[in-house]
Amino acid sequence: MLNLNQQVGIIKWIISWSRRNLFKYYGTYYKIMSSQINKFKAFIISFILVVLTATIGNIFTSRNVDTWYRTINKPFFLPPNSVFPIAWTILFILMIISFYLVLTSKTNHLKSTNLIKAAITIFILQLIFNALWCYLFFEAHLLLFAVVEIILLEILIILNIVAFYKINKASAYLLIPYAMWVLFATALTIGVYVLN
Repeated sequence: MLNLNQQVGIIKWIISWSRRNLFKYYGTYYKIMSSQINKFKAFIISFILVVLTATIGNIFTSRNVDTWYRTINKPFFLPPNSVFPIAWTILFILMIISFYLVLTSKTNHLKSTNLIKAAITIFILQLIFNALWCYLFFEAHLLLFAVVEIILLEILIILNIVAFYKINKASAYLLIPYAMWVLFATALTIGVYVLN
């Protein structure tokens, strides 16, 4: 088990690495915004991004849910564990579709291109925060950090919905269940923090 300083160091490294490299890797998105992206390529990009996020989060969650997680106090409104994989599967599918709709939206002028760039950036950020919460909560057991982080995640999701709405209304509506679920998860996280 890593001590607090080591855990904070890991989090700082993740943030630093993301800032230096992640948007460079996804710079391809910005280059293709001058014309409508190939629909198949858009689907593959959307699928890989979301599934990668889900996989990273699941790694941190699965190896702790039957050990540490069982031993902690939980709020009375916590649903059965079987609900979570079903809910998240639905939400990740909605995210894939939502992002696909944005990537395949036509851009006829610079303003639209800049809107899509901003929307893509926010979407990627909220995916990072989604996976990071799983690490903070399940792997590192840093409950206070997890509370702060999930509040920031909820804010990013709301910003994401607003950004997507300006490009494709359907893509924004598809993220509303995600925002509602994370709001519920925020209450659960706060509850776990208070009780432990």
